[in-house]
Amino acid sequence: MLKPGAAQTRVKICGITRVEDGIAAAHAGADAIGLNFWSGTPRRVTFDQARAIVAALPAFVTVVGLFVDPQPEEVDAALAAVPLDLLQFHGDERPELCASFGRPYIKAVPVRPEVDLLQYAARFDAAHGLLFDAFVPGGLPGGTGTSFDWTQLPPQLTDPMSRRLILSGGLTPQNVAAAVRQLHPWGVDVSSGVEVTEADGKPRKGIKSATKIAAFIYEVRSADG
Repeated sequence: MLKPGAAQTRVKICGITRVEDGIAAAHAGADAIGLNFWSGTPRRVTFDQARAIVAALPAFVTVVGLFVDPQPEEVDAALAAVPLDLLQFHGDERPELCASFGRPYIKAVPVRPEVDLLQYAARFDAAHGLLFDAFVPGGLPGGTGTSFDWTQLPPQLTDPMSRRLILSGGLTPQNVAAAVRQLHPWGVDVSSGVEVTEADGKPRKGIKSATKIAAFIYEVRSADG
C-alpha cells in the first residue's frame, strides 16, 4: 500500500522487440513500453514489429517511440505507421525539433561532468519528462547497463513535486528499490536490466525475461510502499 500522499512510481520497459515481451511487461504492471526506431541498436524494431506489439497490448499501457538524432521525416513516418503515445529523444536534438510533432515527449539527459544538468533541463522545459541516463564514451546512447552516481542529480531535479524525473541507466531488480527510495523519481526506465542473460553474463539485447520484468516491478512497488 502506498504511503498517504505518495505517488506510485511509473515503470517503463524499454527496448521491446517481441509481442510476448510486451504482453509480459503489461501483465507485470508496466505503465509503458518503449519501441526503439533508431537504426544503430540491436533493439530496433520495424514498423511491422511495432504494430504487432502495440496491437497485442491491453488498455492503459503507454507506447513510447524512441529516436536518436532523427530527421523529421523519420519521426513522421513512425507516427503514420504506429500508434505512439509519447516520443523519446535520446540524442543531441534541439528543443524545437522535439516539440514539433504534436506529441508529448521525453528528453534523455546524459549525465556526465561537462553537462550542466540544470541548464540542460531548462532548455527542454516543454518536455513531459527528463530521462537521466549514464553516458558511456563510444557506447550506445542508452541501454548500456551502466549506472551513474545518483548524487550527481541536483536537488532541484529530484524534487518529487516536479514530476519530471525519470531515472535510467543500469537499473536492475537488485538496485531499483534503493533508487526509488533515494530519489523518489516520477518514473524508472529499464532495458538491459530485464533482458535474458547469455552464458557470458551479458544481456541478450532486445530479448526480455518475463521473470526479471516481474521482479523489477515488484521491487519498485515494494519501495513505493
